Amino acid sequence: MKIDFTKSNGLVPAIIQHYLTGKILMLGYMNEQAYKQTMKEKKVTFFSRSKQRLWTKGEISGNYLYLNDICTDCDGDTLLVKANPQGPVCHTGGKTCFKNDSLDHFIYQLESIIQHRQQHPQEGSYTNQLLSEGINRVAQKVGEEAVEVVIEAKDQNKELFKNEVADLVYHLLVLLRAKNISFKEIDKVLQERHNAGS
Repeated sequence: MKIDFTKSNGLVPAIIQHYLTGKILMLGYMNEQAYKQTMKEKKVTFFSRSKQRLWTKGEISGNYLYLNDICTDCDGDTLLVKANPQGPVCHTGGKTCFKNDSLDHFIYQLESIIQHRQQHPQEGSYTNQLLSEGINRVAQKVGEEAVEVVIEAKDQNKELFKNEVADLVYHLLVLLRAKNISFKEIDKVLQERHNAGS
């Protein structure tokens, strides 16, 4: 990957994107040293124009941006950095530095919450209770929720139908977690089918 650091006094814009949801989180600038440190330590590091030094996001707050992937645009003078944020991204406490802190792609956030519950069980958590009952029970719940979706689809109550679909999606995500399969893998299968013209 060739990056053109010759423009703008050795700095290139670095657009930070959530590696799962695709949400744009913030914009910073990197020089060659910041880029190399980011690649080495896997924590996103910028060149601070105000401090005139390297600055690793989260070095004070602990809200690091862990590197997932990085690529350039077609001219090689802008970076797209896909990262896993640990905590708020913006200094204001927001999830992003932009006014787009919506529930877009919440399915990936929900998947992350389910995974966190699996790794760090919480007393009284329905997700933990479900996972502890085993994959057969989780699969059974998916089947039950699917039947309820079919039943509500025949009625005219959109709110009930939407709630049943939400229940189905949630339980399906729990089943995927129990099978150690990410939703991104399912997303990829759907994209491959689309690209194949099916």
